[in-house]
Amino acid sequence: MGKALAAASPAARAVFEEVDSALGQHLSRLMFDGSLTELTLTENAQPAIMALSIAVLRVLEAEGGISVADKAAFVAGHSLGEYSALCAAGALTLADTARLLRLRGQAMQAAVPVGVGAMAVLIGLDLDKCIEAAAQAAQGEVCEVANDNAPGQVVVSGHTEAVARAITIAKTMGSRHSVLLPVSAPFHCSLMAPAAEAMRVALADVALSAPFVPLVSNVTADVVAAPDSVRSGLVAQVTGRVRWRESILMMTAAGVSNFVELGAKVLTPMVKRITPDATAESAADMAGIELVASKL
Repeated sequence: MGKALAAASPAARAVFEEVDSALGQHLSRLMFDGSLTELTLTENAQPAIMALSIAVLRVLEAEGGISVADKAAFVAGHSLGEYSALCAAGALTLADTARLLRLRGQAMQAAVPVGVGAMAVLIGLDLDKCIEAAAQAAQGEVCEVANDNAPGQVVVSGHTEAVARAITIAKTMGSRHSVLLPVSAPFHCSLMAPAAEAMRVALADVALSAPFVPLVSNVTADVVAAPDSVRSGLVAQVTGRVRWRESILMMTAAGVSNFVELGAKVLTPMVKRITPDATAESAADMAGIELVASKL
């Protein structure tokens, strides 16, 4: 993860080295050559995903001559990606972003014992039906919509038994494919309240500036700019729904017709499903960066 990019670009290497220093850990060694099992632990995965995204951005800036301030109308990120977006827009330093995501991963994992919670994707149902399925499935437990990713792709989160019931209910409603996700905790639901409190305390002690490009918040699907509003949104995001579909529609309504995903190709297919008339590109390596730079 990121190894070839680091070998090809001093700008990328500088990002990985700064993240290593901030965490007091050779996260880059784990990313480049380590165990996949260890890397996918949420306390490692969250800062690692962010580091790769920012490394791609720095290469795009240094070698592609692309400036976020000049080219972007908005920044946004899905779940932990919101921290990457804030870092890209100058609201958080890279070091603080890495430390916050390490803490976020640890707090989210600690909030619910392993096996108590689960998440599932419900395919083929609209948001309202998924909300109804989750409500029917709860039966005194927690089962809530966690991610509204794209039309017909909604994720629910909560107690393991309740999520299993939601899968069964969704199938009776016409879901063509509903399955458990391979995650270690039930993210973005009320079971994450202890993690939200941990992030509230951590964010209160971190310097946070207004982003120089407007951020579209996960929890409001609207622009937030004031540092206090950004902080409260990051706290609410831990237990709240990621309103990704609405966020893309908001940006489209504001005139955005071209979306660029940095560090992966996960959100790009979602964007194309949400707004088929828009263009969506992704860059995670040198070839992708060169292609995006040529188009921007």
